[in-house]
Order: sequence, then C-alpha cells, then structure tokens
Amino acid sequence: MTATSDRLYSLNKAQGTWSVTWMAFPQLCKVRGLCGENGICVYTPVPACACAPGFVAMDPSDRSKGCRPKTNISCDAQKVKFAKLPHTDFFGHDMTVHRFVSLDFCTNKCLHDCNCKGFAYWEGTGDCYPKSVLLGGVTLLNLGSTGTMYIKIPKGVEVLEASIPWSQPFGPKYGPDCSTANKYFIADFLDMLQRDQSESKYLYFYGFLSAIFLAELMFVVLGWFILRRERRELRGVWPAEAGYEMITNHFRRYTYRELASATRKFKDELGRGASGIVYKGVLKDNRAVAVKKLVEINQGEEEFQHELTVISRIYHMNLVRVWGFCSDGPHRILVTEYFENGSLEKVLFGTEGSEILLGWKQRFNIALGVARGLAYLHHECSEWVIHCDVKPENILLDENLVPKIADFGLAKLLSRGGSNINVSKIQGTRGYLAPEWVSSLPITAKVDVYSFGVVLLELLNGDRASDMENNEDEGVEMVLGRISRMVKEKLKLDGNGSEQSWIADFVDARLNGQFNNLQARTMVRLAVSCMEEDRDRRPTMENVAQMLVLVDDMSSANVNTSGAA
Repeated sequence: MTATSDRLYSLNKAQGTWSVTWMAFPQLCKVRGLCGENGICVYTPVPACACAPGFVAMDPSDRSKGCRPKTNISCDAQKVKFAKLPHTDFFGHDMTVHRFVSLDFCTNKCLHDCNCKGFAYWEGTGDCYPKSVLLGGVTLLNLGSTGTMYIKIPKGVEVLEASIPWSQPFGPKYGPDCSTANKYFIADFLDMLQRDQSESKYLYFYGFLSAIFLAELMFVVLGWFILRRERRELRGVWPAEAGYEMITNHFRRYTYRELASATRKFKDELGRGASGIVYKGVLKDNRAVAVKKLVEINQGEEEFQHELTVISRIYHMNLVRVWGFCSDGPHRILVTEYFENGSLEKVLFGTEGSEILLGWKQRFNIALGVARGLAYLHHECSEWVIHCDVKPENILLDENLVPKIADFGLAKLLSRGGSNINVSKIQGTRGYLAPEWVSSLPITAKVDVYSFGVVLLELLNGDRASDMENNEDEGVEMVLGRISRMVKEKLKLDGNGSEQSWIADFVDARLNGQFNNLQARTMVRLAVSCMEEDRDRRPTMENVAQMLVLVDDMSSANVNTSGAA
C-alpha cells in the first residue's frame, strides 16, 4: 500500500535547490506500519512518529524503525500495569474480539495473557480488541475514529502526561531539528522537508506568497465546481464527501446513469451468482471495470456506506481492488477491477473455450496467493472480514496469472457473515460449504479455511470436486468426505516409499507428471487438514500461508543446490 500527497515545489535561485512550500496531505498516519513496532503516528500537523510511554526509539535518527521497551515487560500479572492512551489505536493484529464487555473484563483478559501487548476499548459499545503486536499505531482526535488504547508496561515505569502522544492537526508545525524541545520526529517519508533558518528563506517565502495563495485559490475554486456538479447528480447522504473522495483517491461514488453508460445499459454480462450479476464496463478515463449489481441488500443508506468505507480501505496484491459504488435509489452496485483472463474456474476447468493450461508453478503460486489474501482478511485488516464464498469463480487472474480474490466484502454487505455471528441463511456454494453452515454453529473465519481446502484439491486434480468421482447417487459432500479419508490413509503410508506413485496419479494428468513432489504432498496435507469436519482442528489461513511459503523456500533451495552440484 502506498500513500501520496499533492505538493508544490519552489526553486531557491540563490542556492539552486528545490524545496516543498505547500502540501495537501491525505491521512498518511493510516498507512500500516509507518512508524514501526510500538511507534505511534501523530499529526503535528504533518505526520510524525512518537514512542508509546515506557518505550524508546530503536534508532533516534530514523523513528520509522519503531521503538523498544525501556525495560523488559514481565509475563507476571503482578509486575505490569496499563498505560492509558486516549484516542489511540494500533490497527490490525487483533487476537480476538469481545463485544459488550466491561473495561475490567477486557483488562483482566489481557493482563493474564502473556501474548497480549495491550488492548483497544470502545467505551460506548463495550468492544474489546486484545493486540498481539503493537503495529500501525495512530492517534486521531476526530470523534469515533478510535477508542482508547491500554498498553502493558512495567509497574515501575512512571507515565507522565507529557509522554502520551497526541495529535494537534491545527497546531504549530514542528521542525526537523533534534533538540529536546521537539518532542516528535518528522519522519523521512515526507520527502525530507527541509526548512532553512536563514533570513533568505523568509525573503524567499514572502516573495512567493502571492503565487502560493493563487495556487490554493485555484484548488478551492476547482473543488467547488466539482462539488457543485456532483450535488446535482447525487441524491441522499454524502454530498460533500463524494467530491472529496473523487479528488483525493480512486474510490468514489458513481451515479446509476454513469454506470449505465459505462456498461452500454448493462449489456456485456461477465457472470452471475447468488449476490448479483457482473457486467463489463469502460469508464470515462478508459479504465475497464467490472460492475456488479447487488441483490438482497437490506441495510439502510448510512449502514451500506459505512460497510463500503471498510472495504475501500482494504489493500492487498491478492485482493480485487474496489474502485467505487453506486447507491442511487433502489440500486446498490459495486465497481471493481476487471481482469481479461477471467476467473480460475474458467482457466482451471477449461470452460468457455479457455486455451490456457496452468503449469505446476502457476498452480502453486495461485494457492499461495489466495492463502495470503485470505490471511490478510482474517488477521491483518483493522476490521475482520470473512469471505464466506471462496471458490474458483471468485478467484480472478490478472495478465500474469496472479490470483485476486473477488467479492470479499459481500458477506458484510449482505449481512450474512462475520465473526461470531449466527446467520439465518446459508451463504456460499454447495461443495465449498463448511459443515457448520448446516449445523447452526456460529460462523467464523474457519468456513473460509474449509473452502480453501476444496480449492486446493481442485488445483491439484484439475477437476471440480464434484467431478472427481463419477457417482450420481452421491452428493458432493459425501464425495469430498470419501476423498479426504482416502488421502489421509495414503499419507499415513508415505513412509513405505509409495508416495510418489499415488500423488502422481492424483495430480492433474494434463501436467504429464511435471510437478514438484514436495509442494504437491504439502498441498495435499493442507487440503485434508483444512477440510476437517471439526473446525477447531483446521489451521488458520495465516498458518496455511506460512507453510506454503516454507515449502516454496525449501523447493527453491533444493533447485539451487542441484544447480550448484
């Protein structure tokens, strides 16, 4: 994820150097990990890095490397306490979530867990988020953006009010000098803003003051015209934010008329599913996009837009980028990236005349990419997202066959999924459904783990799970159960030297035996592990991704060793 800002550069003719004299900042502090572990990003008013109380900078010359504890933090609950940081949060790395609980309950949970470094608590809702890592720290003063952060520190550490980081977005700007009077460090991600202290700087500044004023005036006038035009077209809430979003980033609100024009009145259909129909469209800037008309959206306007703000902040190389939305009257539409290669289902199963045959390396990389994308949704997002419908149709491939998970936010928009939420209607596709969907158990991220296991089997075998054994009298669930039991038995016999033959028979015959045996055996083991009927025995997607990365590194090392020999 990258962050950008609009800047005005001016030339100092006397010294022949360029400097930044004006900047329009987005919310750079929300860039994950900007200030390193245990670091907190504050607005001064430009973004700056500070350390949490009880911590010191690892490298005073580069605060973006993070902070370390002044003294080791004991695991003994009697020897630690919590430092209270108002309006502060560390995004991501939530160990779990407790809703409608008291502050004392949340405190005790974290206090008696050695892996808990602190917790975020929302007073109004009683939400509690214990953290395993203090990364992505940010302090914001706008109401509702953050709760209160409580971090573990040794009891002997005194917490002074002056040591608590806080933002002052409308205060005086801090200089980049390292004097003791300057509490925060202006990080070098701002292109090393240099401020000359000499008198020539002030003469130079006042000489160009009128030019800067005119530039700002033009920016304001342009924004006013855009907002005025958008107000005429957009109805409902968000009249001002729609224009602001359009100016500052790619995520924006479209009118139904715009999308009808982009899709030629919704003529070029790409596919359809339970959540809606997808059409190909071309925007005014010649960007090809996929336009999905959603059905069964029950939220009100405000709730729908709130969920979209969550989805718009999710960035990962293995997730389809959401460009914008339409909420015009009864219409609820998402605008996302478009990929010419289409879905994994089309390429892997050879549907719709696909001429691409995925090689082994491509299949393994697809499995690894999908695992990384799901691990990001489950473990790294500031708000947990459960996909609830992982299948080849929802895995798109770009021009380099890099996988992109699509429809990852529909479970939230359709009000059918979420952590620890019971659902009244099954969400997903037969053959990829975890057993808990039909056993009235709370839906957790483990439903995605089960579906991923089925996709792994299909990548290995090259056929749909329902077609792996031709028996019309059996349902796909029974077929998958029998295949899983058969594979487990064969894995137990691997020590007898027979693993190569049976794995070769299981792998897609179209590969003509051209596959990596170590990678294939690992994928088989992970598939049956992910498809365990008892969800508590399934691994997390984070563990799955780590295992695939490990076996990939081992395979590369073996290749390099063979080459050297």
